[in-house]
Amino acid sequence: MYDVELVREILRQIFEAGKRIERRFSLVRHSDDFLAGDDGLDRLDAICMMLIAIGESLKNLDKLTDGGLLAQYPDVDWKGAKGARDIISHHYFDLNAEAVYGICLNDVPVLTATVERMIVDLDPN
Repeated sequence: MYDVELVREILRQIFEAGKRIERRFSLVRHSDDFLAGDDGLDRLDAICMMLIAIGESLKNLDKLTDGGLLAQYPDVDWKGAKGARDIISHHYFDLNAEAVYGICLNDVPVLTATVERMIVDLDPN
């Protein structure tokens, strides 16, 4: 068995990072908005930092729970979320703004909602 309180805390951190991404992404209408000046590039940088943090936390969470927790929530492409972290971290200067746009638009809302459900499911009350 794993430390449920530690898992809850990691999930809370992932949830907060997802909400930050959603807030920062709310002003983006097209992938080109990320590249249209310093504000867009700063937004892209900030979002990518949160994607890295989420991916790293998911890897830690998977390790803590021996791969059992994430598997119970198949709505999210957990492998893809962890892989996005690797791509952003190791190939940042080759980053595709369109791919980040797609992740923010399609994947982050599902991940955030699922993580919120996981937190509730782990709540003993």
